[in-house]
Amino acid sequence: MLAKLHESGLKAEHMYLAGFASIGLSFTSWFLSKHLERAGVARADRWGIFIGEWAPTFFAIGNGLQMYEKR
Repeated sequence: MLAKLHESGLKAEHMYLAGFASIGLSFTSWFLSKHLERAGVARADRWGIFIGEWAPTFFAIGNGLQMYEKR
């Protein structure tokens, strides 16, 4: 899988940036959901957690790609 990602042009830096963007998007979605929707804090928390779970995946793929690039 890492070879296919690397061949498609993705680099470790791209995945790290996606991880940090996911953290920012998580906070933004939580904040907007909390203040713009009437569903309450529980729904805002679920949105923030759902998007926040993407960051570790992006960082893990970034680490894998970084090790692949060093070989």
